[in-house]
Amino acid sequence: MDLFLCGDGMTGRGSDQILPQPSEPTLYEPSLKSARAYIELAERLNGPVPRPLGFAYIWGDALAEIKARSPSLRLINLETSVTTSSEPLPKGINYRMHPANIPCLLAAGIDCCVLANNHVLDWRVSGLLETVRSLSEAGIAIVGAGKTVEEAARPAVFNTHEGCRVLVFAFGSTTSGIPAGWAATEAQPGVNLLTDLSRETGRQVVSHIGTHRQPGDLVVVSLHWGDNWGYEIPEAQRRFAHQLIDAGVVDVVHGHSSHHVKGLEVYEGKLILYGCGDFITDYEGITGNEHYRPELVLAYFASLENESGRLERLEMVPFRSRRFRLERVRNEDSEWIRRVLSREGRGLGTSVEVGRGGILTLRW
Repeated sequence: MDLFLCGDGMTGRGSDQILPQPSEPTLYEPSLKSARAYIELAERLNGPVPRPLGFAYIWGDALAEIKARSPSLRLINLETSVTTSSEPLPKGINYRMHPANIPCLLAAGIDCCVLANNHVLDWRVSGLLETVRSLSEAGIAIVGAGKTVEEAARPAVFNTHEGCRVLVFAFGSTTSGIPAGWAATEAQPGVNLLTDLSRETGRQVVSHIGTHRQPGDLVVVSLHWGDNWGYEIPEAQRRFAHQLIDAGVVDVVHGHSSHHVKGLEVYEGKLILYGCGDFITDYEGITGNEHYRPELVLAYFASLENESGRLERLEMVPFRSRRFRLERVRNEDSEWIRRVLSREGRGLGTSVEVGRGGILTLRW
């Protein structure tokens, strides 16, 4: 069974402005007051971005790669509210994509959007509810947020062409900047929130998964956790991921929030992505963290054994974000990512090799 996984899909704000139906561009950020300013930053660095563009434009060369591999499930962390709301939450940065631009997700055949993150409520509860409704009406499964805690905690369920069932659970951690007040309750819409990564919280998550998981199911747990910058993997994250796998109910841990790729681990034969990095963003032209090379992003293609969920192969295809489009990278860029992931994987028991076309393969 083959999965396509990636990190944050920030299709709002500047990315939304280049699509066929942009939102009203007003921002409420300390320095920039228009979403179009992010396009101007990118143009200063890499040249003109013609617009409006087609829905498939933002995927660039990644689109052909995804289609050629035809994965059984395509999963992305959607780091934006999808709404026409004009009432932002006063939090400094607010992401919004117009619902009429949802075809940009359909262009890549995205099956499931994780909403348990720190931007889905940027335009208040009304924005969250419109996000859930708009994606569902478009036929895209959502997970990790909802009208009630029961809905937010409910897994997305997929029957694959290989004959196995895949369950996707999503959780957001306060360590990623999600306010505690965003937690869904019986009476309040919100996200499926983890207030800590303790062993007791892990036991609760394992128990919850166990109420849904059936024999033969494969389970992906998607976690929005940790800081935006830095390669360190907190011990609490490793312990939490290991606890889920040791319980025998989780096959893939899909971690995101970091703006750059982080080390990977294969634990008891199961894949742990601690930080997938960004995938689609409007950060082009923003300075201050160039040494992390955040413009280099990865598409993760994981092949799992149908019966056991054990990782058979992980290939990572690198792209560069340029003019709001993903393009294939140069050989030296693939080599740079290889060195970083091998360095960061040393303590995790993994390394990375570069093959034909700059494609990276995980070794463990």
